[in-house]
Amino acid sequence: MGNLFSQFYFIPAPPVTEKNCPDQTGRVFLVTGGYAGLGFELCKILYAHNATVWIAGRSASKAEKAILNIKNASPSSNGDINFLNLDLSDLKTIKPAVDSFTAQEQRLDVLVNNAGVMYPPEGSVDAQGYDLQVGTNCLGPYLLYQLLLPLLTKTASTSPTASVRVAWAASVAVHVRSPQPQGMILNDDGSPTDQGVKLNYGQTKVGNVFLARELAKTTSQTGVVHAAFNPGNLRTELQRHWTGLDQWITDKFFVYPAIYGAYTELWTALTPELTPDKSGAYVYPWGRFGSLPAGVETSIKGESEGGTGAATKFVEWCRKQTEPFA
Repeated sequence: MGNLFSQFYFIPAPPVTEKNCPDQTGRVFLVTGGYAGLGFELCKILYAHNATVWIAGRSASKAEKAILNIKNASPSSNGDINFLNLDLSDLKTIKPAVDSFTAQEQRLDVLVNNAGVMYPPEGSVDAQGYDLQVGTNCLGPYLLYQLLLPLLTKTASTSPTASVRVAWAASVAVHVRSPQPQGMILNDDGSPTDQGVKLNYGQTKVGNVFLARELAKTTSQTGVVHAAFNPGNLRTELQRHWTGLDQWITDKFFVYPAIYGAYTELWTALTPELTPDKSGAYVYPWGRFGSLPAGVETSIKGESEGGTGAATKFVEWCRKQTEPFA
């Protein structure tokens, strides 16, 4: 219970903010959903500190507006900021986007899988017919990572150890709004079982934890380190589908501005504490290592370790579903 409350209340001050962010000249960041909410705030900080920033998403108009605002906020920046058109809810759009990106950039230092969807209308599906939350929050980001992995690996080969990273967006839902105790219930093929809109969201956030932990096993070969993060309880567009009690509770108690979630992401992307041996770590608001529920850890462990092997099965399912689009 203490681990849960420490993500809501009495949160330590953010270690890295726009005031002490190191200079990012020469580094390239790709942030999905970077034109709204905490993603926008993260891009704003990075650009102000001279990074090359790519905002990835499906709305060119939102991106253009965000880019203009970001440039106007930091007129003396030596960075660069661009839009990459992709739709995480349509796997067909991701490879063309990556091809466009790699034609323009010679490196990628940090991929922030920030974008997601929460509590869409019952029955919502993505372009391939998967549950919309599973497709947008897990399958799309997994495919994006796999297609960018060659460039990430190339960048890591000539960069300081553990500076090339992939950040996976989780949520406090990992602790409070996922099937207990295991975090995810799988069908025989490794796909998440339908638990209804709210628990399905929690399962996708556990899915991102699974992805971070499973893909961290490749760190020694690729040089790319991973982390999943709970950005914190924030006012953002993510709650656009919320109604009733959830909306009331959020309005009354979860009052942190979006920029605090950006601080969580900033720490995850930049902290020297995320060393190769900590690849796959879980990050609490507003930038500190935290622990996962015991049941989720059991799901991550293999059967030979006394676990269920659910994480491995889920990631393998993601691989199979996205392989035709790679």
